[in-house]
Amino acid sequence: MLTKLHIKNYAIIDEIEIDFSDKLNIITGETGAGKSILMGALSLILGERADSSSLVSKEKKCFIEGSFSIANNKAVANYLQSLEEDMDVDQSELVLRREIAPTGKSRAVINDTPASLQTLRGVASLLVDLHQQFDTLELGNTDFQRTVIDALAGNENLLQSFTNSYQAYLSAQKKLAALLAQKEAFTKEADYNQFLLDEFEELQLQTNELELMEQELVLLNNAEGIKTALAGTSHALAYAETPVVSVVKQMLQQLQPFTSVHEGVSELINRLQVTHIELQDIASELSRLENTISTNEERLHTINERMAAGFKLLKKHSVTTTQELLDIWASLSEKLLAVQNIDDAIATHAKQEKETLAAATEIATKISAARKAQAAPLQKSVNTLLAQVGMPNASIQVSITNTNLNAFGTDQIEFLFDANKSGKYESIKKVASGGELSRLMLCIKSLVATSVNLPTLIFDEIDTGISGEAAKQVGIIMQGLAASRQIICITHQPQIAGKANAHFFVYKQSKESGIATHIKRLTKAERINAIAQMLSGEQPTPAAIATATEMVEE
Repeated sequence: MLTKLHIKNYAIIDEIEIDFSDKLNIITGETGAGKSILMGALSLILGERADSSSLVSKEKKCFIEGSFSIANNKAVANYLQSLEEDMDVDQSELVLRREIAPTGKSRAVINDTPASLQTLRGVASLLVDLHQQFDTLELGNTDFQRTVIDALAGNENLLQSFTNSYQAYLSAQKKLAALLAQKEAFTKEADYNQFLLDEFEELQLQTNELELMEQELVLLNNAEGIKTALAGTSHALAYAETPVVSVVKQMLQQLQPFTSVHEGVSELINRLQVTHIELQDIASELSRLENTISTNEERLHTINERMAAGFKLLKKHSVTTTQELLDIWASLSEKLLAVQNIDDAIATHAKQEKETLAAATEIATKISAARKAQAAPLQKSVNTLLAQVGMPNASIQVSITNTNLNAFGTDQIEFLFDANKSGKYESIKKVASGGELSRLMLCIKSLVATSVNLPTLIFDEIDTGISGEAAKQVGIIMQGLAASRQIICITHQPQIAGKANAHFFVYKQSKESGIATHIKRLTKAERINAIAQMLSGEQPTPAAIATATEMVEE
């Protein structure tokens, strides 16, 4: 509920402050007095874009602030808690503010915390429903029409369950489609992948095999030279005419007698002994190593063949190591295995898709039944109200036809309209005039209000094109709505003004710097006089005053 509206330096408003009633608030005033300016200011705290041209003084900033009572408003509390902003939220009051600097820069604030316009719009939509004179296009929107039917049918819980089931169905459908596409791709590639796999299976490469064979190939190609070198070295050490090992032994023998004569000789003998042993060991190892090396032509041929096949695969798959080939081999095996297993996965997901579709369809059927059950009562109630508001020849027809399962069920809903008892019902947006749409919207909202907790309803000159008894009935409908929620209505009709719980009068007043808009809450006597003026002019007649008194006291 909007408890207070404070406007400063906006259009021709210097500064005004309005304390609203929690029931039916009526705003009247002469044409051009500034009633629409009030709505313009209010729309700013509801998230509309700002314009610096609306500033009265170019040296001062524009300031619009609305205070809302949000006690027991769970929707607002949940929305604010869902925001990432660190916002100080009072559980009983919410303050929305817009500031427009002379430069045109705008700033939105919620409870003293800066907020984006998107956030401001989000919270405002839960607080205020602003219905302006030409803001009736949504009445012809199928989404709005479906929402009306669902509200009257009490489908909220069913719709939530359906949404969950439908999302589960879409998810299962998506997974199944992906598997089918994957199978198709696998099938197209299967023969080629099998051909590639066969090449790997035939070669049966082992870890690091190509690298090791390359080393072995180098050895085999140099085996003859290595063997000759080993044999020559071994022969020189141990088997030559004068073997090196024997020469070292003779050196030891020549030095041995002089170990006691010179201490340095003893140390040299020790070193020669170590050298003699090492040379004997080297000679033995050379001989052993020579015997291990052979010029195996068959092995050389085998290695060349395997390496040629291996290098062919390396080139084919654009890799450089045996391990990369082994990884590709494993990947091909997995792909072919997946082809074999994918049918089982498809069967599982097809069953899941069928089950989730059945669950969603079952709930959609219940929703559809509830909607269809409300069609006739809605038609009857709206048509009765249309007669009350001066449209006795007008009627609506609710068309509900079956359609494919979608995010909203299995129904195509459309409100059809006949303005003249012609029996020809057509789409509302095609045949209803602006005035007819306004009154039709009021009738529908008055019915929906009994089923859902609508926020504060604001009607800006919804009474265009009506008078007399029709205007009185519009006032009665608004009065009924105001019994359980706040209504703010700008009107030119005395019959509607007479139903007010709080009557505000907008007027212009001259001042030194120009003209400014003001607003005041009227006393009972002032209300009677204002309504009498609406009935008969600036100088109301006694009859007009009497009629106005009767309207106020009804």
